[in-house]
Amino acid sequence: MRLLTALMLLAAGVLFTASALNARVLDERAARPLALRDLVSREAAQVAQVQDRLAREQQALAADQRAAADGRVRLVLRQAALLAEAAGSTEVTGPGLTVVLDDAANVNPTGTTNPNDLIIHQEDVQAVVNGLWRGGARAMTIMGQRVIATSAVRCVGNTLLLQGRVYSPPFTITAIGDPLALQASLAEDPGVMLFAQYATIFGLGYSVTPSASLVAPAYTGPRTLRVARPSPIGAS
Repeated sequence: MRLLTALMLLAAGVLFTASALNARVLDERAARPLALRDLVSREAAQVAQVQDRLAREQQALAADQRAAADGRVRLVLRQAALLAEAAGSTEVTGPGLTVVLDDAANVNPTGTTNPNDLIIHQEDVQAVVNGLWRGGARAMTIMGQRVIATSAVRCVGNTLLLQGRVYSPPFTITAIGDPLALQASLAEDPGVMLFAQYATIFGLGYSVTPSASLVAPAYTGPRTLRVARPSPIGAS
């Protein structure tokens, strides 16, 4: 009898210990996304400060270069100016489109049990960006930031991480170019077409608004390439 009682107590102890460990693991897992968002937010604030300082120093450097330039330097500066728009270094104005993507307003519009159906994902933003470039966009911004060749769209949870800064939905994408050509490209893009279907089913926000005059500010962030190689002379 004593042996049976001891075994029952031992078994109960094992169960209690397992339950406690399992609860601890679940608590740690639940805390990880919040901790990651907090870390990204802190780092984004530091990046914003550095980018603002860099922009001021770049403006001062450009002024010094113009003031001290000799003939050869002025020639190089003029050649650089011709490539500035493509590189995102100058402000661009003109007609275009504004696209807005947003999470679903209704938390359970169609009885879905998957919360991922109700939020904007990285591939949704990327599909719109790709469609606009394909439609001949001259310049583009996401949340007011100029997009260049090295810009990367990343998502952390339902927030957007772009060039060191974090944004919450709705996400606004602006493209300067022929509005009709941009709209046609979006309508024909497979990724955008799929997203539009999901938007209808799950109540996600999706709007496309043409405009006669938009502004894309110059890119002022760092330009760091990890890997690059020169193109062959004469290559198109």
